[in-house]
Formats: sequence, structure tokens, C-alpha cells
Amino acid sequence: MPIKLLIADDHQMVIDGLVSILKEENELELLKPVNNGQELLRVIRESPPDVILLDLNMPRLDGIETLTILNKDFPQIKALVLSSYNHPELIEEVKRLGAKGYLIKDTPYPFLRQSILNVAAGIKWVQNVDSSVSTVSSFYIDDFMKKYQLSKREVEIVGMIAKGCTSKEIGDNLFISEFTVTTHRRNILRKLNIKSVATLVLFAKENGLVL
Repeated sequence: MPIKLLIADDHQMVIDGLVSILKEENELELLKPVNNGQELLRVIRESPPDVILLDLNMPRLDGIETLTILNKDFPQIKALVLSSYNHPELIEEVKRLGAKGYLIKDTPYPFLRQSILNVAAGIKWVQNVDSSVSTVSSFYIDDFMKKYQLSKREVEIVGMIAKGCTSKEIGDNLFISEFTVTTHRRNILRKLNIKSVATLVLFAKENGLVL
């Protein structure tokens, strides 16, 4: 009997990318994806999945709030977090809230697939995080976005640019096109009134977006 998998992410391009690679797996039955926490809770009340592939940054209940409710009201559903943030405190928090694993969004596909299968089979915890990489905590990002009028996607891209990633590498990691990354880069420079990548890197370091 296939594993019922529900993808929850507020970026349609991420959903499309995940669906395109997971739909061929005979072990998985993909339920209709959702874009926010409230919709996720509504769907699982009607048709509960076995595993949820859960983003942390979602509107109308973020991933942390959603995990809290899942842990309390739907303990039989296994949540596997798929996030852009590699931060030890955040990983420990989602583990405490009952998540069964934590994967970074640039996780190689074979590991992603096997992690879903392992979680469904009852493995208590799976993780694919490079401890040498340090990124800003999502709790800091909310205040930062308000101050500079950046979206969370733009903040992610600022951090990746500061680490030396090319537009293609950023697109591959975030499941978006290189053209979309270029558009984000242009908007970021305009919003911050920054003229060069070198100045943007300095800005990112000064504001703790990269260590």
C-alpha cells in the first residue's frame, strides 16, 4: 500500500519541483499539495496523510505553529521538515515539537526519497544538515524582513549570494529558475539601494545573514 504524502509549501515552484520528481515513485501516493498551515489542517481532517513534507515559512500558521497542533491533535501523522534554514536551535525546536526529520532544501533527491520512506516506516529521526554551514535563524528573519521590506525568499537569496552562490546554484537549491533568481537579485538591490554585489555581501555580513 503506497505511502500517502502531503507537500506543504507556500512557493508553488517548490511544490511543482517536488511533485515532478516524486510522482514517479510507486511507493508514494501524492495528495493535493497545500500552501499554508490552515489549509493543511483542513485537508488532513478530511484525508489524513501518512507523511507531511513541511516547509516552516508558511502564511496562516507557520511550520512551528502547525507542528505544535500536529503533535497534539494528529500524533499519528509523521512530519518531515524541508527547510532552507540550517540552524541548530531551529532544528532542536522542530524535533522537540514532534517532527520526525529535518532536511535542507538542497538535499540530494535519493536522500529525500529515502528519508520519506524511513519516516513512514517509523524511523524516529532523519537529518541531512551540513553543520559547517551557518544561516540566520527564522526568528530573526521576521524582524529583518519588516525593517528592509524584503520577502523571505529575498532574504534567503541575499544570504546565498553572500556565500558566493551563482544565480544558477541558487535556483537549483531553491527549485526556481535562474531567470527568477535574476529578477529577485535586481529587486533586492533596488530595495536596499545597493549598486554592487560586493556592497550586498558586506551588507549581509553586517546584518548577520552569513557568518
